[in-house]
Amino acid sequence: MPNLDRRRFLRDAAATTALVSAGGLVAGTATPAQAAPPAAAPTPTARRKGAVSFRWWGTAGWRVDIGERTVLVDPYLSRIDTGLFTGAFNTATPLTVRTDVIDPRVDRATTVLVTHTHWDHFMDVPYIAGRTGARVFGTLTAYHLGLAYGVPSTQLSAVKGGEVLDFGDHTVEVVGSLHSRNAAYAVAFPGVRVSQPPQPATIGDLPEGDTLGYLLRVDGGPSVYFTGASDVAERNLTGLAPDVAMVAMQSATTTSDYLPRLLAGLDYPKVVVPVHYDNFETRLQNPPVVAPTDRPRLDDMIAAVRRISPRSRIVVPEYETAYHF
Repeated sequence: MPNLDRRRFLRDAAATTALVSAGGLVAGTATPAQAAPPAAAPTPTARRKGAVSFRWWGTAGWRVDIGERTVLVDPYLSRIDTGLFTGAFNTATPLTVRTDVIDPRVDRATTVLVTHTHWDHFMDVPYIAGRTGARVFGTLTAYHLGLAYGVPSTQLSAVKGGEVLDFGDHTVEVVGSLHSRNAAYAVAFPGVRVSQPPQPATIGDLPEGDTLGYLLRVDGGPSVYFTGASDVAERNLTGLAPDVAMVAMQSATTTSDYLPRLLAGLDYPKVVVPVHYDNFETRLQNPPVVAPTDRPRLDDMIAAVRRISPRSRIVVPEYETAYHF
């Protein structure tokens, strides 16, 4: 969960994708996901190749369609108002899952990857797991919170970093990571859950619970690294070398050399995608709303990536747009 300062959005119309390069920014046209009935998570099968698309759902959330399978990363669609963007942040805000927003977008899911358990990453996950039968991967805290919501243990997999999971046409490598710190060098809602708690009622009941990253490798497609927060344990990144990195933008400068260490650890990805820059308490519609205080932050991030990794292409995503890397 970021600090009270928020992210910037830059856009400029073009035909298919949203790109920032040395020549400037080009934005794309949204392509809706194809509908399909909800499906339970299948067991791994023989490897096969298929079309792969990535759709940003705001914050650090993604829908990845790999042939007939769908992987969700930190799917947070309810986007409830906590006062975070107005200076009236209420840690006792009730957890209100917006099924009217989720149901049209989550027609299926086979796997859900949770980077950490703050509300803007985890809150909708139990409902999505129940709706789709997807298997949820996350920290031990995510496992125990899932149980608290009534998600069957057979749909919950606790991971901690180092696991390489084979799903047939793609693999997921779990990477130990860190959560960003605010201007006071503190993590919001710190803590873990080492046993099943009562069902959470407010956003303050969902702690950070440790933080993970995920490397998705698709047969015949790209390798993509997903972050959920803007800190990095770069020694854990050795050898990953993804084609694409979804990079959460910093909201404070308390993490030293965040981008230089992250990009070097990932061996300077071909494509860098800023995420977690939007006002995630507004409707999921383009253009994304961005707090004015975050506008220079995205500018600074783009400039820093260009300087640190000049051969990287920068893609600034719009909501629900299909990207093919």
